[in-house]
Amino acid sequence: MCGRINLRLQVAFVPYQYSQPKSGREVIVQKYTFNPFQTNTFIIHSGSEAVLIDASAHMPEEFDLIESYISENKLTVKALLLTHGHIDHIMGCAHLTETYGMPWMLNPADKPFVDRAQDQARMFGVEFDPRQIKTTPIKEGDSVRFGDVDWSVLETPGHSPGSVSFVDEENEVVISGDVLFNGSIGRTDLLFGSMPVLMQSIYQKLIPLGDQFKVLCGHGPDTIIGHERAMNPFLQG
Repeated sequence: MCGRINLRLQVAFVPYQYSQPKSGREVIVQKYTFNPFQTNTFIIHSGSEAVLIDASAHMPEEFDLIESYISENKLTVKALLLTHGHIDHIMGCAHLTETYGMPWMLNPADKPFVDRAQDQARMFGVEFDPRQIKTTPIKEGDSVRFGDVDWSVLETPGHSPGSVSFVDEENEVVISGDVLFNGSIGRTDLLFGSMPVLMQSIYQKLIPLGDQFKVLCGHGPDTIIGHERAMNPFLQG
């Protein structure tokens, strides 16, 4: 979660391909920015199979964008994935579970945030779907497979205790949630946040992936690890 809130409801970006020519496997990203926190939701698909990452949608028109894209592209949703359990990333979980008939994969360390979602919503003054959010555990070393894609899971705590990142080694892409941003890092002033743990996650888990890795962030534009290593003010000195 970032600290900035405004009233923009949604932005739908043009789908783009992130796969490397050497892989010969097309992987498409449809990115949306939803809710007052301007949180990114990703539909990523390979062949006819897709995953959804983070449920930032909370308005009917936002759900319509997700569901229409999946339907129009004749995609089968194979997994619902959460990078972490903060309110801005889980606002649409109950609705999308009902739509696609599966729980959200979440690291157990962030389950308390989901269980107390109504308390989070009250703290930030936002409306929240009162239905229970169904989750299933995910941890470091697990794999996420869809189409021709095989991702690994890294535990990258600090912004929250159960933050995870999804790594596509073959195509040199990492979906980092709120761990690393373009020009910034995740905030650590929320409950159970830790700046030392966050920096450890960045330096020991993300940066070793390599300068060429593309980062799909939980807020704001994509970036490259090498760019952040060289230019991000939080990673200097």
